[in-house]
Amino acid sequence: MAARRYKKTFLGDLEQMILLAILRLEDEAHAVDVARVLEDSAGRSVSRGALYTTLNRLEKKGLLGWNIDGGTSHEGRGGAPKRRFALTEAGMEALRITQEALGALAEGLEGTISGGSR
Repeated sequence: MAARRYKKTFLGDLEQMILLAILRLEDEAHAVDVARVLEDSAGRSVSRGALYTTLNRLEKKGLLGWNIDGGTSHEGRGGAPKRRFALTEAGMEALRITQEALGALAEGLEGTISGGSR
């Protein structure tokens, strides 16, 4: 069966970072953990509102999905369930397309980007 091709979707920087954080977290990709990875790995602090707005936008675009995890009383959520996020095939493709485009644009500019001369 031929590989499915998706409409070219270029991601914004926060969308890209969130998808990468979800990939990094694998089966532990809950919103609070995504925010922690963004802060720890990328030095990017994101408000709760911006995080959930972006997660919802990515879901509407079909780039990620989520399942409900059962809550436990020690989570500080009163046992409330929480969403666990995962990329869809379209999300992986959008991430690849965006990364390839950025790589192509940056090709040959490594010295300039790192502070050297062209």
